[in-house]
Amino acid sequence: MKKIAKIFLILFTISTVFTGCRETTGDKVEDAVEDVADGVEDAADDVEDVVE
Repeated sequence: MKKIAKIFLILFTISTVFTGCRETTGDKVEDAVEDVADGVEDAADDVEDVVE
């Protein structure tokens, strides 16, 4: 259970960094959002593996 909490904490931190930066180009922000979404998907897969 602690591993899951650490994964979500890391993802939250990464998402905060990406949304907190001062990007002026929409493409860079869009790429950052996609990266975070991929990270969340990977974490969900890890959680699913742990639950099984």
